[in-house]
Amino acid sequence: MTKTDVRQRVEELRALITRYNKEYYEFDEPSVPDAEYDRLFRELQQLEKDYPELRSSASPTQKVGSQPVSAFQQVQHEMPMLSLDNAFEQDEFEAFAKRVQERLDSASEIAYCCEPKLDGAAVSLLYENGKLVRGATRGDGQTGEDITANVRTIRNLPLQLAGDFPQRFEVRGEVFMPVQAFEDYNQKAVERGEKAFANPRNAAAGSLRQLDSRITAGRPLHFYAYGMGVVSDDVALADSHFQRLQQLAGWGLPISAEVKCVTNAEGCAKYYDDILARRHELRYEIDGVVLKVDAIKQQQDLGFVSRAPRWAIAWKFPAQEEMTVIHGVDFQVGRTGAITPVARLEPVAVAGVTVANATLHNADEIARLDIKLGDTVIIRRAGDVIPQVVNVVKDRRPDNAESIVFPTTCPICDSHIERAEGEAVARCTGGLICAAQRKEALKHFASRKAMDIDGLGDKLVELLVEREWLKSPADLYRLKARELAMLPRMGEKSAENIASAIATSKQTTLPRFLYALGIREVGEATAANLASHFASLEAIQAANQAELEKVADVGTVVASHIYQFFREPHNEEVVRDLLELGISWPPVEKLAESEATLAGNTYVLTGTLTQMTRDEAKQALQARGAKVSGSVSAKTTAVIAGDNAGSKLSKAEQLGVPVLSEADLQQLIGD
Repeated sequence: MTKTDVRQRVEELRALITRYNKEYYEFDEPSVPDAEYDRLFRELQQLEKDYPELRSSASPTQKVGSQPVSAFQQVQHEMPMLSLDNAFEQDEFEAFAKRVQERLDSASEIAYCCEPKLDGAAVSLLYENGKLVRGATRGDGQTGEDITANVRTIRNLPLQLAGDFPQRFEVRGEVFMPVQAFEDYNQKAVERGEKAFANPRNAAAGSLRQLDSRITAGRPLHFYAYGMGVVSDDVALADSHFQRLQQLAGWGLPISAEVKCVTNAEGCAKYYDDILARRHELRYEIDGVVLKVDAIKQQQDLGFVSRAPRWAIAWKFPAQEEMTVIHGVDFQVGRTGAITPVARLEPVAVAGVTVANATLHNADEIARLDIKLGDTVIIRRAGDVIPQVVNVVKDRRPDNAESIVFPTTCPICDSHIERAEGEAVARCTGGLICAAQRKEALKHFASRKAMDIDGLGDKLVELLVEREWLKSPADLYRLKARELAMLPRMGEKSAENIASAIATSKQTTLPRFLYALGIREVGEATAANLASHFASLEAIQAANQAELEKVADVGTVVASHIYQFFREPHNEEVVRDLLELGISWPPVEKLAESEATLAGNTYVLTGTLTQMTRDEAKQALQARGAKVSGSVSAKTTAVIAGDNAGSKLSKAEQLGVPVLSEADLQQLIGD
């Protein structure tokens, strides 16, 4: 680039970053993901480094955040609230660690305090005589906004400290909204017709800056401390950052349980890898780890640059949000006929995985996002969740952007698509005449937790449906080994094994059979409850809606699905065919009300049990009316932990869910 080009690019970057700062810090509505902001910021830093004559004290690279909003009174920070430099790759962190070692001119090992980098809103809290007297946002690092009334509503933040605390001191930390609380809040907001938050960070920042603190009080905010600002000298402080955090905890201030002290760069790298591996098990969102030289004397020796300390760095994780372009939309048909629009994207790396498709959920979501073909969109991928479009970058919309038209007929079988009143999902009405629904229904029927037909994989089911050999689940039991052997890449022995597995699956249980039928919203637990309550298939088929609603875990909607399923002539025919072809199960003892001792309770099993298998424990709990779930939530009654329990135990401890031993389980279920 020419000098003129460079100057223009620098001005362009400064204008963009200033705008994005205002969106992020003042309006809590960022229009680009963090990864895009970071790229632009680093480009500007590099240009200002390469062309020092273009540097300016007014550049956003010399500032933190944005100007405080005028609606709040301003607070002058007695000690600046600085930002952190970032590392995105291991070699960048190693360069930081090398600089630390060289500046300290020390051959000895260097201790680091490691913390998860919470994705929330930074705040300063001032305590005098143990009482919280002021709360402030970071603002521009020098001046923040007075949000005292709002921070006082945060449930885990003490208004009065305990122990031997300084007469006057400032604690700094992050306000965040736990992931589950964020999802619950957004769901309720949508139900009320209100705007949903884009992500937990926006939710936390937006909640803190409400002019009515009663609104903030209704938001599930949490706080973790990560450091101190000004402190009076009447109490001795530890000479270690890690130990100072322990002092804060001793005075009643919450800190993250993930804070750890390690030695040298190698220890920091191991901490990074460990937290990255467990990132999606944590109850809060993080976007990296923060690594700080632990010794306070060494921090003082290292000092600061204009906007960040030299003794700390944020080592960022791969971005969970990225920008890309939507080229088209495919409409997929699920097992129950649900039509799901899937965006076809310009491939982009998100959270370490190349993403080319993202769900758009339903027609309402397309309308809410106001998304069009050709749009630049922000996509998000967290954990094992299917990537989804979370926002449209409207100012990048091309002139030829086209509206997305939701189909009125099924893209597979051309049957009419209907949308029931009160439902967001549109469905194909074709049922088993729709090849897509038939494929998914048969895959479900044969799956491990249903009829458990070993060897009947997805590819084989798709091939059998395409050849019109399978038109209903009953057709599986009419297949012969010699016919299967005629299929491509199918040997005689493999065909015999599959035929044998199909025959073996005829001996099953009533809950498995009910689950295999694929009745809408009837999962394993509901199927088990139906079997225990009615004790026979005939009784379930004959039950009216009122009788079905008496079953644990069956509400009005699920009862309607069950009732309608068994009154559909085609379904009656399929069930009759299956029974005539030899499907059977042992008699089921009806669960008396007096035996439903655990009705209404939800348990999660984790780890290895010594006196029974987890499946046996699950059946025993369900036989007493309990629901057994595969994931831990705030609604879980208890987690039953055996040996070598993993992430579910950790999540239970984080959520405060009771944890029971195998001995406790034996007491629950009796003999």
